[in-house]
Amino acid sequence: MGWNSWNTFEVNINEDLVKKTADIIVSSGMKDAGYEYIVLDDGWMVKDHRDKNGDLIPDPVKFPNGMKALIDYVHSKGLKFGLYNCAGTQTCAGYPGTRGYEYQDARFYANLGIDFLKYDWCNTAGINATEAYTTMSKALKAAGKPIVFSICEWGDNQPWNWATPIGNLWRISGDIYPCFDCEYKHEEGNWSSWGVLRILEMRKDIRKFSGPDHWNDFDMMEVGNGMTNTEDKSHFTLWSLMASPLFAGNDLRIMKPETLKILTNKEMIAINQDKLGIQGFKYQSENGVEIWVKPLSDDNWAIVFLNRSDKTQKINFDWKKHIIEDKDFKFTLDLNNQIYNLRDLWEHKDLGKTNKVFSKELASHDVVALKLSKIK
Repeated sequence: MGWNSWNTFEVNINEDLVKKTADIIVSSGMKDAGYEYIVLDDGWMVKDHRDKNGDLIPDPVKFPNGMKALIDYVHSKGLKFGLYNCAGTQTCAGYPGTRGYEYQDARFYANLGIDFLKYDWCNTAGINATEAYTTMSKALKAAGKPIVFSICEWGDNQPWNWATPIGNLWRISGDIYPCFDCEYKHEEGNWSSWGVLRILEMRKDIRKFSGPDHWNDFDMMEVGNGMTNTEDKSHFTLWSLMASPLFAGNDLRIMKPETLKILTNKEMIAINQDKLGIQGFKYQSENGVEIWVKPLSDDNWAIVFLNRSDKTQKINFDWKKHIIEDKDFKFTLDLNNQIYNLRDLWEHKDLGKTNKVFSKELASHDVVALKLSKIK
């Protein structure tokens, strides 16, 4: 969990932004809710060259006191710090890439004291992805400083098949876009960014590859970046259910109270952070309403009703008629023979038990998120 600069700021980042963001993560309660990493994405270095020793140069205009002092500041707040680079000759925004400098850059990062590296995949013609990420992974380990390794090749090379021993998380899609269900085609270059539901549905049958310390990464969140408050709530709920790393991507300095309320919902975050680390899955779809489920520790479950449609839908769900099987991880939710307590994770209230039909009006693009706790 943390914050990444790209979604809002792209390469327009600087020391003051990072310090204020760190301060707000602490003062707003985000740190207490579990947000830990501040990750500076593309654009933190001098654009056209390295120094005489071949090291990357943090931009002295953007970071006048140097990167080490900034990292020390973030650490002083009890937070961790991450940087970005790319497996290719240049980053996606045209800054110096790491190709040919893997071990040197890893030592540079370790000396700075970073805790997280996001490693992108632009300008990589002729490179094998598995080999490139393996090399950087080995370089980070050789540098001797524990650094979380975030693989960002957009799912093009199916990293879920090979990345578990190499990195800690891997992107499953191209970049996210702040819309609920759309494809945004970029005029420059032949690529698209994707809305929340497009990423949710983009990959089939990969949940079995995700788990503690090897996560399917659904990308940084767009909560607070222009969707409706209802859509933001649904976005946050779905990312939590999918056991995706939760990285805010909004401008915390101008964050609305309702956005902060979504980002710091500790009951929803607890679903995301559940120690089993199992990614949720879609159980049922009917009339635009989907039911997503996630097994939790202690024989508990999370269930989310999602209204994808453009109109309000009525839910009438008879728990006793359902036996839900998680075939990937061999869990069964037998609602026919076992009664569970119900907890609404957004209303923060108990709703009774599963021995009664669950009825609710669900607005367009809204969710109901429930925790089912087994009655011992």
